[in-house]
Amino acid sequence: MKQTNFKKICVVGLGYIGLPTAAILASRKVKVAGVDINSHTVDTINAGKIHIVEPELDIIVRAVVQEGYLKASTQPETADAFIIAVPTPSKEDHQPDLSYVRAAAESIAPVLKPGDLVILESTSPVGTTDQMTAWLKIARPDLAFPTTHQENEIPDVNIAYCPERVLPGQVIRELVHNDRIIGGITTRCTERAQALYRVFVTGKLLSTNARTAEMVKLTENAFRDVNIAFANELSLICDQLSINVWELIKLANHHPRVNILQPGPGVGGHCIAVDPWFIVSRSPEQAKLIRTARQINDHKPEWVINKVNEAIDQCLASGQRAARQEVVVALLGLAFKPNIDDFRESPAAHIAKKLLATSEARFIVVEPFIDQLPADLAHAHLADLEPALAAADVIAVLVKHDCFKAMIKLLKHPARLVDAVGILEDAEHLQ
Repeated sequence: MKQTNFKKICVVGLGYIGLPTAAILASRKVKVAGVDINSHTVDTINAGKIHIVEPELDIIVRAVVQEGYLKASTQPETADAFIIAVPTPSKEDHQPDLSYVRAAAESIAPVLKPGDLVILESTSPVGTTDQMTAWLKIARPDLAFPTTHQENEIPDVNIAYCPERVLPGQVIRELVHNDRIIGGITTRCTERAQALYRVFVTGKLLSTNARTAEMVKLTENAFRDVNIAFANELSLICDQLSINVWELIKLANHHPRVNILQPGPGVGGHCIAVDPWFIVSRSPEQAKLIRTARQINDHKPEWVINKVNEAIDQCLASGQRAARQEVVVALLGLAFKPNIDDFRESPAAHIAKKLLATSEARFIVVEPFIDQLPADLAHAHLADLEPALAAADVIAVLVKHDCFKAMIKLLKHPARLVDAVGILEDAEHLQ
């Protein structure tokens, strides 16, 4: 790695992206001040521990805290560069909520000085970096900030947008090896931001402007969302036509130019389930396909819920149970994707909450990556896989955790199965 002129970097937001970024920077012998509004998060990190599950992260955090390169607090400190990695959720009407970005910008404003660099990493609607710059200008009228119309002027503070593009479970590796999009307000801002990412990134640093960089991140996730929506819509059609969608996709994918994704219970996570709406919010008349894809994927959990209720009704109609309160339903998985503990925007968690709120059946939840159920699922029973399968009248597979793939061998009686993730197809290959 090249030597850096960044002696100290402040990372605002110590969640799934901010903490790994802070830790990687600190591992390069750069002083890092981590900032989070949650005092428990701050105390946990300063004890050399982590509050999220991510392979290898705990080892790095423990080392850099012990060596004095990473220290967390609830308030920003003077630094040479600031990385903002705070949430950008959607409101109930799918409009972006930029309040966290604004709060982060206003929190660092008092400690900004000439020569500093501010980078926004949070996934954001097009124009957010410009808006953040405007908020900083209001807070610090004594400093000169960059504008796209003043390319040749040298501002006091450089500003850029550089989105993360990492996969949970592989964040440490991908932060280092993935290519990065570097979008400055001006060319000088881009170059300054590139210098920071060269501290730890071995992938390519691809230059553009801030607005294009914002749209790149949204486009990547909207592309994936549209493709998942195609698979999910196929699953609805195949169910109505009595066709095995998993077999259909497997056969269709033998075409040399066809690669259909696998359907599921919906789309979750902090990116794909949210980001396409940011495009729709800025271009509502033009983003018709992107909007439709979001609606298809948002509807899929309701379809799964209906399938579970149908299975409960069949259990009663067959005389297997006399009353709805006697039917035992096992829900397998709560995470938004396999083999992690992340429930953000999880369709599986949404399905579980809705079923528990609307059905009188008895529910068992199997989620191997947690020790206790979230508060809104507390009246369900958390169990291991084998006893849950043995007790269940209805089984709904909501997440394709690796440990669920051998489930067919554990079924002791003809329980009704709602397979939302194609676990049966994987189980057949294991036999």
